[in-house]
Amino acid sequence: MTQLSPRARILVIVLAVVVLSGAAAGYTVRSAKHRQQASADSGFTLADPGLYFRDTDSGRIARRPRDGDSRTAGGPSCERFYAAGGTALCLRRRPGLPPRAYAVVLDRRLREVRRIALPGIPNRARVSASGRMLSWTMFASGDSYATSAFSTRTSILDLRTGYLVKSMEQIPLTIEGRRHHAPDVNYWGVTFARDDNRFYATVSTGGRTYLVEGDMRRWSARALRANVECPSLSPDNTRIAFKKKVSRDPGRPWRLYVLDLRTLREHPLAERQSVDDQAPWLDDRTLAYGRGRDIWTVPADGSGEPRLLVPGASSPAAVS
Repeated sequence: MTQLSPRARILVIVLAVVVLSGAAAGYTVRSAKHRQQASADSGFTLADPGLYFRDTDSGRIARRPRDGDSRTAGGPSCERFYAAGGTALCLRRRPGLPPRAYAVVLDRRLREVRRIALPGIPNRARVSASGRMLSWTMFASGDSYATSAFSTRTSILDLRTGYLVKSMEQIPLTIEGRRHHAPDVNYWGVTFARDDNRFYATVSTGGRTYLVEGDMRRWSARALRANVECPSLSPDNTRIAFKKKVSRDPGRPWRLYVLDLRTLREHPLAERQSVDDQAPWLDDRTLAYGRGRDIWTVPADGSGEPRLLVPGASSPAAVS
């Protein structure tokens, strides 16, 4: 084997350092570019009222005026998004396997204030009207509520105290007046009342789903009604929009309904297509929801008909 001279060995070392430095610089540039794309542009904030949503093509958050068709891009990259009370919640996937993500809390200027590493696939995101309480749901396995092969993990974060409930599964649960214990309990789709204490969510156990009413201070939950999924509380806190299972067809299992919390009477909405979303309220009269690759809207009283609101979009959130 030919021996390298001292001078040749030095040249080899220098070349190796140059190559490694170049690779490191390239990685740094790519990482910086990724962070830049993941963050909002400096002029894109929650200060402008309107509808905020995830642009399907870019994966970034965009907005449009409530009564206009113009679309302004420049928000952060998110898989799921919601905003209220000057706080935004961005669920962002992390590369690699197994599936992982971050829950990124953003302030009114969409600057990051907290980041929480999560296992699983982002699914639902909610912020209370005050901006204090946040909740998210992750798919731990599987990727559809239309099958039985899924498991969820739902968390709640109190921004005022910093307290994080990593999983709701340990909350004391009452069904039909009796304390319920079971290993198959799954929660998803939290929605908060104006007092930041009461909340509603879906619980699944024993092959059935229920709407539960929860109390943060008492840390308890009780089932109110069966066959309610992905509840969304109206701004006046009197009604729940939800998806109801109406078919065993995995391609068309649900229909959107609204439940009156005082009477517990429900009525279907004019949208007859199956909708898999936690439909937010644009106001006390109108709901928005993702169907296919687009955002649609429909009156909450069951009248009218569905109307295409934003093509190529998902995760709608009305910001006032």
